[in-house]
Amino acid sequence: MNINHYTYRVTWSAEDNEHVGLCAEFPSLSWLAATPEKALAGVRRVVKDVVTELQATGEVVPDPLADRKYSGRFIVRVPSLVHRALATEAAEQGVSINRLVSAKLAM
Repeated sequence: MNINHYTYRVTWSAEDNEHVGLCAEFPSLSWLAATPEKALAGVRRVVKDVVTELQATGEVVPDPLADRKYSGRFIVRVPSLVHRALATEAAEQGVSINRLVSAKLAM
């Protein structure tokens, strides 16, 4: 498993007054540090250690989001009034509901 394929993010934690390194595939892991660079390096080390441990014990290691295949299709249920409003807006714009919703999600 290549830990470089995981989705990392560094943000500021006002509560901790430090930068926090995060990994989307391992939401329970984090690393606090004084600089963004150290926060990223720290969370990467933690992810590497956890992946090594999971592999050693035969547990499931999450696939990196970047390596997963996405069909581009998902189903969302909305209230009928929302559906009607979307259908009306799409008709007024001369586009399909799918195109309208896709454009709204991309904003």
